[in-house]
Amino acid sequence: MARKFKIKKGDKVIAIAGKDKGRTGEVLRVERKEERVLVQGLNMVKRHQRPTQVSPGGIMEKEASLHISNVALIDPKGSEPTRVGYKVIEGGRKVRVARRSGEMIDS
Repeated sequence: MARKFKIKKGDKVIAIAGKDKGRTGEVLRVERKEERVLVQGLNMVKRHQRPTQVSPGGIMEKEASLHISNVALIDPKGSEPTRVGYKVIEGGRKVRVARRSGEMIDS
């Protein structure tokens, strides 16, 4: 069964391990079953593309997915990695909160 993660599509994350350690990007897709995330501009790989009527082909660069444990959410207050917690606000709504600063992530 797929787990629930504290990182969602559209979040700003930083790579904390691997060849792109320290680089940041936006989450494009979360693959829950594989426990991986696709981050814009991180973990770039080269793929050989056959020419088609639409594209000329050649060697294309695109993002490959990273394991979710190798990325951390960026604190909305600063530019440092933070852990994520949850807090119930008035009205009974549950929101994500940055552990480092206490700032709300979901508005």
